[in-house]
Amino acid sequence: MIHWDEITAFALGGAMLVMMALGIVFSFFMPALDRWNKRYFVTLFSMLFLCVLSCFLAEVFWYDPTMAVTQRFIYFFESIFFSAPMFMPTILLLNRCGESAKHNTLFTVVAELLGIYFAMQIVTVFTNVFYYVTPDNQFVRGPLFPLWMSPLVVIMLLNIAGLFRRRKKLTKKVFFALLVYLLPMTATMIFHMFFPVETIIVSFMALFALIMFGLILSDNMEQYAIQQQEIADQRADIMVLQMRPHFIYNTMMTIYYLCKQDSDKAQEVTLNFTTYLRKNFTAIASKDTVPFSDELKHTQAYLTVEQAQHEDYLFVEFDTPHTRFRVPPLTLQPLVENAVKHGMNPDGDPLHIHVATLQTNSGSEIIVENDGQSFSPANDNEPHIALNNIRQRLEMMCKGTLTISERDGGGTVVKIFIPQ
Repeated sequence: MIHWDEITAFALGGAMLVMMALGIVFSFFMPALDRWNKRYFVTLFSMLFLCVLSCFLAEVFWYDPTMAVTQRFIYFFESIFFSAPMFMPTILLLNRCGESAKHNTLFTVVAELLGIYFAMQIVTVFTNVFYYVTPDNQFVRGPLFPLWMSPLVVIMLLNIAGLFRRRKKLTKKVFFALLVYLLPMTATMIFHMFFPVETIIVSFMALFALIMFGLILSDNMEQYAIQQQEIADQRADIMVLQMRPHFIYNTMMTIYYLCKQDSDKAQEVTLNFTTYLRKNFTAIASKDTVPFSDELKHTQAYLTVEQAQHEDYLFVEFDTPHTRFRVPPLTLQPLVENAVKHGMNPDGDPLHIHVATLQTNSGSEIIVENDGQSFSPANDNEPHIALNNIRQRLEMMCKGTLTISERDGGGTVVKIFIPQ
């Protein structure tokens, strides 16, 4: 008759086998892991999988008296793989501290202790001093069983000492993750030297696996967030540098002709063009949100330059009573520039652009609309780096949103919402 504790052992073994298999798959296919971490975690979970598989098979064959020889073979490999949760934390600790295993005292001592443990494991094949399996398939501890376990216990104690010694080099996440595993596992192994607590040790191995899962997922999420922030910064830099060459050329030519025709207006356009350039180059150095009033001045400077070139074709109206909120740099001006670029038709009617702001109970809203040609990114094959960049930076920097829709009667409406 199988008792509840045996059912629990089978259930735990099966769950751990699935967990180790998932760990191998996650480690192998997770893109954020570099080559070292990928190899480390694949190796760790593979050894834990083999160790758990050996324990599971030992439990299966435990009830068959005719399987004594097979059981002894299984115990041998179970003991070999059992050492993985002892020395793998050493390798992780040294890596996280930026220390090379070569000529490292901690690694050298751990390797020597492992050698002693493996040597004693070979001895178990020929003697009964450490443990043996009876002819009727019963596991029996030998008189020197504590001595056989001692190298692994010393490795764990060295890991704890090494962890505290290097705690200032580690992140809090890694330090506490290793500490949560090492302390109870070491205490359990010391107890196991004198009293059988295999189920508890297997449970702590499961804990170690869960901690490793946590490290993998946490590192992956942090790396992903860093990469997304870098992408957003790079796109902001690109957007500053991607000012249309023909816009700059046309502006300079407009100033050139105005110098003879209207020197006062030439000075005004030059001043606004300088403001436009200064705001663009200042934005590239800004990694935080800016007051909307600054974005408004930037946009007005840009539109003044555009109106000088399209005097009878471009008309702008501002309705912005609400300006006491912050936005990512280069948010409003690129939207207005997009409205001019895609809305203007030199052979058609003049383009009217309306810029408005609203304050609601839940946040602030910016509306940019034009009555020119309708524009929808979904129906356009161009990459629209500027719009995608604005949308990503709004989401990352202030949880904002950007929507684009067609305007009744023709044209386009772009809305930005920034929550309080």
